Amino acid sequence: MNSPHEFERLYAAVRAVAADGFMRKAALATITRTRGSTFRRPGTSMLVHADGEVVCALSGGCPQRDIALRAQEVIAADRPVIARYNRDSGLDVLMEMGCGGELDVLIEPLTRPGDVRFLDALADHHRARASGFIATLFARDGEAVAPRPRRLICAGASEWNDLDDAGIAVRLRKLGRSATEFAVVHDLETANGRFDVLTEALRPTHALYAFGANAASIALVRIAASLGWSATLVDHVEPLDTLPPGTVFVQASPESLHDAVRFDAYASAVVMTFNVARDIAWLDALAQAPLAYLGAIGSRERSARMRMSADNARVRLHAPAGLDLGAETPEEIALSVAAEILASVNARAGSSLSASSLPIHAR
Repeated sequence: MNSPHEFERLYAAVRAVAADGFMRKAALATITRTRGSTFRRPGTSMLVHADGEVVCALSGGCPQRDIALRAQEVIAADRPVIARYNRDSGLDVLMEMGCGGELDVLIEPLTRPGDVRFLDALADHHRARASGFIATLFARDGEAVAPRPRRLICAGASEWNDLDDAGIAVRLRKLGRSATEFAVVHDLETANGRFDVLTEALRPTHALYAFGANAASIALVRIAASLGWSATLVDHVEPLDTLPPGTVFVQASPESLHDAVRFDAYASAVVMTFNVARDIAWLDALAQAPLAYLGAIGSRERSARMRMSADNARVRLHAPAGLDLGAETPEEIALSVAAEILASVNARAGSSLSASSLPIHAR
């Protein structure tokens, strides 16, 4: 799926289409397969309106223009198609652009209420912060499933599906439970033909908690919100400055923290009060929290003191927090910390792309 930030934009646009009674019809274009170097990963979607306007653009070049044109044809025909961009189809526009990649794109119409119910289910998943998967049965014997693709969504203890075959539902659950961080297409042989199923893991929106109200922490929650993360500032006193849009303030002390905030494995915490005693108190309170990332701002000498004092946190504590960008201002410090968090949760080194031979979009 799209990043949480992109999904919010896409879903808002879809709900606007539905609220208008589908007078302004649209289509959803989703990358299902890629080979070689491409602009986005499988599972990423773009909304195309009947007039050609797009939301959450997939790329800026020829493929997007062609996908948008095909989407308008899909809306008019009210029938899904699979657009293939490869040597065999003669639509190797990515190679002409120098990417050297190939891709398949499922384009499905959104012209009636039933077409958007799976997106409502995905929105519920985001709100519940539950892990799970989505399995999309999108092709049969190489052609798009008509009249619409079928889906099964599991998130936490809840499930939604629009399948009409209980046996296929059982098989999709099994495939979905093996879903990795990256979307994968599976072949599903049945008595009614061979189906293609796209499975994608669903993960909660990343949550960032910054401890200590100051210019650097406010800059950090601002960047986090712009990335689509859930952004929260925590301190024992209210901040003097107005918080950026999309951020939340929680008033708590180290002693009351776990009564005020519930952490999970998709959250990061950065201690940045710039007072070593208070930093250590927050780190002690966070020592057993199931965090994806734990960091603290400070000089190397202060960071060493924090690691020595915060015994339970020192093994996984990033201190000094941030990538080595030569940051000095609050905004630069926030950028370096956000970059390290992003690299950490994506299991990347955070090094220069020009110095790495790894794929840009990790698999």
